Amino acid sequence: MRVDQLEQDTTVVDFTSRLLGGLVRTGNIAALRAALPEALPWVAFLPDEDVDELISELVDVARGAVALDNLAPIALLLTQWRHTAEVHADPALHALLTREPEGDLGPVPRPGEPE
Repeated sequence: MRVDQLEQDTTVVDFTSRLLGGLVRTGNIAALRAALPEALPWVAFLPDEDVDELISELVDVARGAVALDNLAPIALLLTQWRHTAEVHADPALHALLTREPEGDLGPVPRPGEPE
């Protein structure tokens, strides 16, 4: 990627993160929540509290990514949340991943110790 293209992309993300942050700070979460499914259709499968957490994390990560001139953390965050939505969209997978373990699973070794 050319340096001038990266600078332009970073400017756009900086503006977007500041705009999102402003909406959150001024209490316009409802408008942001209403617009989010247009940009990320898979949020339909997330519980309401997860959508709020996604918005908060997105604002924070976007600000940090701009400060580092590295937009990869934003893409990673969106991928992680999309996978979370995939789990919520599949009742069998959700049940499997959220079930309580049966019985005692035994001691957990300290990191670096042989099992």
